[in-house]
Amino acid sequence: MTSDKSQQYIQRGELKLLTGNANTKLAESIAKSLNTSLGEAEIEKFSDGEIKIKINESIRGKDVYIVQPTSSPTNDNLMELLIMIDACRRASAGYINAIIPYYGYARQDRKTRGREPITAKLVANLITEAGADRVITMDLHAGQIQGYFDIPVDHFTAIRLLSEYFQDMAYDKADEFVVVSPDLGGVRRAREFSDYLKLPIAIIEKRRPMPNVSEVMSVIGDFKGKSAILVDDMVDTAGTITNAANYLIENGAKDVYIAATHGVLSGSAIERLENSKVKEVVFTNTIELPEEKKIDKLTQLEIGPLLAEAIHRINTYESISGLFEDVQ
Repeated sequence: MTSDKSQQYIQRGELKLLTGNANTKLAESIAKSLNTSLGEAEIEKFSDGEIKIKINESIRGKDVYIVQPTSSPTNDNLMELLIMIDACRRASAGYINAIIPYYGYARQDRKTRGREPITAKLVANLITEAGADRVITMDLHAGQIQGYFDIPVDHFTAIRLLSEYFQDMAYDKADEFVVVSPDLGGVRRAREFSDYLKLPIAIIEKRRPMPNVSEVMSVIGDFKGKSAILVDDMVDTAGTITNAANYLIENGAKDVYIAATHGVLSGSAIERLENSKVKEVVFTNTIELPEEKKIDKLTQLEIGPLLAEAIHRINTYESISGLFEDVQ
């Protein structure tokens, strides 16, 4: 951080960084980039499984940032976040900022048939009612979820970070590489990725007979003889993305890479990725992965410094609109 620049701005209050159990390594990375330490908080469980949280230092009037993606175990991590927000509110924190790098329950963002919930809106209501003043998140499953909140939402994307990873390999090599969207809904994301690398784009047309199951119908665009980079917001069970990768290889692609912000990796995802024809899988560390999921073909990119810069700018009332070119 540039201290001479930050002195031009008035702070919202002393910055205090807290974390739940969901991604402590990311919180430590953010703290290191901010040249600060994590706040003292105890997170335990009662014998019946209820979550017990105690903050062991004063946060009265302070600008508090809580790092807690709502990844698996989703319900526990969500409740940790809500309880920690409530604890900060009752401790008279000046501002409460929820840093949710991965926003769970986002896939039910609208009603597609009768008697369905909209869980993305429900969770937004819970976070707001708990007492959060601001939400900082990355690559929501659907951009409109920002509008479900009645508090400010800073929605960043990891597209630039992911594309920079491939820059030395693929930049301006239109004859050798192609960026592929795994479905029609991800075209904008793939277009932004391809614009950074100056590569052509292809689109997979698929259908979903049931959740987490997909069938490739056709591919719009030229991919034969090229290395394909499949770009998505998340990889969950990896069924859809590995089906797409295998289809591309079987129909003429040279090799396939996967680039996604969130590595959810539930169920048989790791087995599918290992057994697929994918050459490399690149995620960010919005979700902390256990050692057994860190296979050789998987690479995680560090987003701690980026989130730290966002926190610094919010705390000092600096503009964050130029932090990433793709800030929403």
